[in-house]
Amino acid sequence: MRTEEGLLRKGIGGFYYVEAADTIYECKARGIFRKTGVTPLAGDRVAIGIGPDGTCTIDEIHGRKNFLARPPISNLDFLFLVASVSDPAPNTLLLDKMIAAAEEREIEPVVVVSKTDLHDGEGLRQIYTAAGIRFFAVSSVTGEGVDGVRALLKGKISAFTGNSGVGKSSLLNRICPELKLKTGEISRKLGRGRHTTRQVELLKLDGDTYVADTPGFSSIDVERGAILNRENLPFDFREFRPYLNQCRFASCSHTCEKGCAVIQAVRDGKIHPSRYENYAAIYGEIKKIKDWQLK
Repeated sequence: MRTEEGLLRKGIGGFYYVEAADTIYECKARGIFRKTGVTPLAGDRVAIGIGPDGTCTIDEIHGRKNFLARPPISNLDFLFLVASVSDPAPNTLLLDKMIAAAEEREIEPVVVVSKTDLHDGEGLRQIYTAAGIRFFAVSSVTGEGVDGVRALLKGKISAFTGNSGVGKSSLLNRICPELKLKTGEISRKLGRGRHTTRQVELLKLDGDTYVADTPGFSSIDVERGAILNRENLPFDFREFRPYLNQCRFASCSHTCEKGCAVIQAVRDGKIHPSRYENYAAIYGEIKKIKDWQLK
């Protein structure tokens, strides 16, 4: 038996498809993973054993730098959060929840505002560039901003998320025309019907550049699948971090207390009001979550 190192591209029905040495190997996972409660995920770096008869097994899953439970994927470099300037209108509260979920898991969030042929999206640019978050304004019609997104994807594992109709498939078509995804028909193109198994697959754009096809991966899925931690939430808003140790009270929630350095930074124009208002709203939602729901 020989061993190869590879990248797990897809898992379905107990079979896992690993890219190693420019070949895709169909593998089964060794029983030890089931016994220890570890499930191989798309994005995992793995060691596989290849038997003389061609049967393959996943023998080892290397350490993950991050992972998402829903959708199940690991080792993401970027999470591209796609919102449109209109039709549908952007929802900054959901966008900030997704950014916080990415920050919580040490995944770099990137905000992409689409359909800028309809409106320039400058207001959103101001919010997120002020927060120190990478921002792209793109149009799949004119091609504006697409080269910047394509360059950032290079050599990375990334996922795109956003509500239906924001133009994710149109953007991916501009980035990689070979995908030939039809707008609004991405699921059908990739061979899924309404009742087929939900899975994650890494689509190879070129070389070592991969984009996760995440069926049904909308902002709602991220919201439900990622319960945020109340104590960590202030750190998930990166522009808050310089002020978190300057509050009068060590237990400051940064929502209403006197002597709060974060609230003062908002008043001083150092933190955008939209981001702060969404933080306070998310904090209020988390407070309502019972302890048993966090387990």
